[in-house]
Amino acid sequence: MTASATGTPEPGLILRTRQGRSYRFDPGALCLELLLTSDPGGVPWHYETLHEPADLARWAGESRLPGGPVLLAGEAELARAHELRGALWRMTQARAKGLALAPADMDVVNAAAAEPPLVALMTVGGSREWAPGATGTALLSTVARDAVELFTGPYATRIRECEAHGCALHFVDTSRPGRRRWCAMGRCGNRHKVRAHRARHTEPGDAGE
Repeated sequence: MTASATGTPEPGLILRTRQGRSYRFDPGALCLELLLTSDPGGVPWHYETLHEPADLARWAGESRLPGGPVLLAGEAELARAHELRGALWRMTQARAKGLALAPADMDVVNAAAAEPPLVALMTVGGSREWAPGATGTALLSTVARDAVELFTGPYATRIRECEAHGCALHFVDTSRPGRRRWCAMGRCGNRHKVRAHRARHTEPGDAGE
């Protein structure tokens, strides 16, 4: 994450296009950030960043969790992370399309949420840190609990898919008017503006040239 002019970290993660351009994308929820560890589009995952247990800790440090916890994770927890991610991906797609959530996917989320989550502590100096001994299971529980809050909360009907053709990124529309259309203005939003500008300034006879 990078800091804003006020010193507060800006929400979201830095993603890169296949052409190498970087842009900031804020999906609006921790559980949706887990989807960014792979290439959106379903299973099998064409782009994978969770190759080994240590990658869970790396992702936690990059996520919206403040000061990523030091994790103890194993291969079984890595497999559960993949399973949880798949369930969240299908749930997110369904909700964005106004479809019912699959009970099997909700079972995966509920099972993860039932485990003890990460525990935050306050230090003598007033700062926040994570309790020692954090596990990958606790991380996944925290992610799953965030999903329960999202899919049952006030923004449950504001889970969107970017409207740009060929973009499969999903986000929570937390804007006041509720009319967010693009994953990021620095990517799909700007491309739409450029195309709209060109369309307005194209002469009727130029289209076939």
